[in-house]
Order: sequence, then C-alpha cells, then structure tokens
Amino acid sequence: MQTYLDFEKPISDLEGKIHELKKLAAEDESIDTSEEIARLEGRVREATEEIYSKLNAWQKTQVARHPQRPHFVDYASHLLTDFTPLAGDRGFGEDAAIQAGLARFRGQPVAVIGQEKGHDTKSRLKHNFGSPRPEGYRKAIRVMEMADRFGLPIISLVDTAGAYPGVGAEERGQAEAIARSTEMCLAVRVPMVSVVIGEGGSGGAIAIATGNRVYMLQNAIYSVISPEGAASILWRDSTRAKEAATNMRITAEDLKELGIIDDIIPEPVGGAHRDPQTVITATGNVIEEALAELGKLSGDEVRAARRQKFLQIGRNL
Repeated sequence: MQTYLDFEKPISDLEGKIHELKKLAAEDESIDTSEEIARLEGRVREATEEIYSKLNAWQKTQVARHPQRPHFVDYASHLLTDFTPLAGDRGFGEDAAIQAGLARFRGQPVAVIGQEKGHDTKSRLKHNFGSPRPEGYRKAIRVMEMADRFGLPIISLVDTAGAYPGVGAEERGQAEAIARSTEMCLAVRVPMVSVVIGEGGSGGAIAIATGNRVYMLQNAIYSVISPEGAASILWRDSTRAKEAATNMRITAEDLKELGIIDDIIPEPVGGAHRDPQTVITATGNVIEEALAELGKLSGDEVRAARRQKFLQIGRNL
C-alpha cells in the first residue's frame, strides 16, 4: 500500500478515485471505466509534477525519510553481485545499522559500506533504525583498512538520522569511533565514492561519506543536525523544524551551491519511492563514471585529492 505524505493529499485523493474505479470495473465487467481512469491518471501525473517541482526544504526532509524509499539493501541487491557481508568490529560486537563487506560492482571488485534503516518493524529494530553504534563505525574502519590493503575502491551509501546517542554507545566511545572512521576515509589510498541516498545526519553520516566524490539524490538531505534537533536547541520548540530546515540549507541544491557535494542524482517525478529501479540504476551509472575517473590516479594522488577537496570547503564562501 502506498504511503502518502501530508503535502501529497491531492495525489492521494486522485489515486483513491482510480482505485475505486478499478475495483468497480473488476466487480462488474459491463462497466467501462477506462476513459475516466486514463483521465485521472493524467491528472495524477500533472499534480505530482507540480507538487514535486516546488518542494521546500522541510518537504524534502519528509521525502528523504519516506518509509518506502529504497534503502541500502535495495541498492546492494540491484547493483552488486557476490556481496559478502562482514560482521563485527573484532573488539566488541556486531552492529547491523552499518552493512559492510566485499562485492563486485558491475564486474569490478569493491568494498561496500552503507547504513540500513529497515523496511518494517522487525527489520527496523534489527538495524536500529539506521543509527549506528561505535562497533558499526569500527567495522567500517576494518573494511576500509582491508580495501586499502588489497587496492579495492570503496563505495559508501549514506542513510541515517545520525549516530545512536544511547548511554551504552557513549560509554563505548561513539565520538572517538566516528572520528577514527572519518580519519580512515581520508587516509585510504583507494578511490572512495559516497552517495547520500536518504538522510545524511551529522557525524554519523560523514564518518563514512568523506569520499573523493560525494553525491546526493535529488530529494536527499545532508545536515549537521536534524531540523527537529536544531529547532529544539535554537528555539526550544521542535515544531519549528520547518523553519530550521530552511535556514540550515540541507537540500542537495543548497549543498551543491556551497561546494559540499559534487553533484546531484535526479530522482523520478514523485520521488525515489515511486520508481526505485530507475533511481538505483542512475546511482549506479554515476558511481561507475566516478570510479572510472578516479581509477586513472595513483594511490597518493587519490588520497591527496580527497584531503584537498575537504580542506577547500568553505574557503570560497
């Protein structure tokens, strides 16, 4: 069943009418509703195009969090072959919020790291809603070290509201684990391509997104804190999240303008959740092109270019 966001009410109303007409035609074959259905489908396309052509920052935040949006497991199943997940940080335990391992991406051996939120209650609990604990980041470090040792390019897919803020996570060194993971991203001598496919929340995102190339899907967000968190801190009122989202400049267009990301991957009209296969294929094409370009550089050049990229951020503002 399709899940609709608040601002999609015109679309949900029209698609509800289409569903009723199809049900009516199925119950009584003598009733021809094809023309009316075709007319309504045209209005749905028009309404979807109009609504999604002028989304504000808060609406894009809602789209980025859409429960039916494709997650890491969807990208992995379509873009990777021979994916071998690796578990544990060899120090404390396993963290299912971060999925990492070795695979082939369109025939090329790679290391893959991504955050998985889950699709239903059971999987969301298993993956801790995509909020990694320290052992998740230490697992990512282990995989990055392995990739560097064997000369494997790294692909990271970012989708997290932020690192898990629980007491246990803090006791086990959450901040240190995030810092070490970010440091490892900057240290490896292999190409690293990162894509924000949904939410890119704070240090929990940048810990695996400090790549040579950083891309965002058109309706993804990337921020130092969630809009609700910013509103709570600045105004002690989380209901001002919409205002915070606008002022924080968290959309792909804003971040491209600021030089934080390299490019934007277009989404189908209506968002990635309406046509997952198209956006997954487009993402794969962008990653393939980036790896081909970076593959021409030596290890030292790859690392130097990555470090320089992040040192340059903010200098021209």
